[in-house]
Amino acid sequence: MKQKYSTETIPVRAGEELNRGRLEACLRAKLKGLPSENLEIEQFSAGHSNLTYQLRIGDWEAVLRKPPLGPVAPKAHDMEREFTILSELSQVFDPAPTPLFFSNDLEVVGSPFFVMERKQGFVFDTEIPQGVQASKELYQNLSKEMVTQLVNLHQIPYEETKLAEMSKPDGFIERQTYGWIQRYEKAKTHDVSAAEEVAKWLASHIPNRSDAAVIHYDYKLNNAMFTDNGSRMSGLFDWEMTTVGDPLADLGVALSYWTSKDDPEFLQKGLGKASITNREGFYSREKFLDEYASLSGRDVGDMKFYMVFAYFKLAGICQQIYYRYHRGQTKDERFKNLHVYVKGLIEYAAQVMRT
Repeated sequence: MKQKYSTETIPVRAGEELNRGRLEACLRAKLKGLPSENLEIEQFSAGHSNLTYQLRIGDWEAVLRKPPLGPVAPKAHDMEREFTILSELSQVFDPAPTPLFFSNDLEVVGSPFFVMERKQGFVFDTEIPQGVQASKELYQNLSKEMVTQLVNLHQIPYEETKLAEMSKPDGFIERQTYGWIQRYEKAKTHDVSAAEEVAKWLASHIPNRSDAAVIHYDYKLNNAMFTDNGSRMSGLFDWEMTTVGDPLADLGVALSYWTSKDDPEFLQKGLGKASITNREGFYSREKFLDEYASLSGRDVGDMKFYMVFAYFKLAGICQQIYYRYHRGQTKDERFKNLHVYVKGLIEYAAQVMRT
């Protein structure tokens, strides 16, 4: 049974439509041998940043990625960069989709975009996909494969790829810390009293590390696709933040998304329902961390900075999204209460900071 790249696709949202005629003409010019049927376009319902569409012509399927509507932060949502990253990593990391082509012709869909292969498998998010049997064995398999593939990603010899010339691993975590503090401040719409305290703490506790690896930087269960028993990751998506940097920063981000039933309700549910990672049988954060340390050989004894940073970074990302909604640059009603989630994330970062 085929499962969609996200948990489901929907009709394209109002205001986010693509010009079907121009896009189909572009596809036929770039990709030879496409079926004769007309292009069909749907939109993936998940995701809050770049816009992602399912393309179908007969039995041919692919995925299109383009930036969100409205002004975007400098260097953010760089489609050509993500295309180049996937061109490199899909050769050495099986879950990475193979990109088909990049286009900066604004006449096609109104912005630069790229098209990539459509992976097959099951996406696990807040519910078990239809056709998959829930079990503790499934949850253990998913947990182990998430850790294993994160370690595999971090072991890629990045010096042998174009990521080496695209990235600056020296000083990575310092740049990231100050960068996310600045991005949050620039996109701020509501005062959160703990924000300044967390920002000052982060700036004064930056680790002095030289370890560098390919990092996904948005590594979470619903960004991946698996076989029906969870034993193999068949796809990993949303590579827009990928770079060469501190692998513990990537691990911290992954752990911040790996929620459990003991977490505050807002952290479990985010903008909707709780992730299935809070079900009995999934690894705890501690088990995830221990397994990563065992497989990678890295010292993960002090993750406090990375966890505080991960929650603050996520707050910054969500604040940038809410800023676009607040300014009327997107009409996506999913973002209406995002500022409340931002406040919760910053206050939780402060709580972790004080422990």
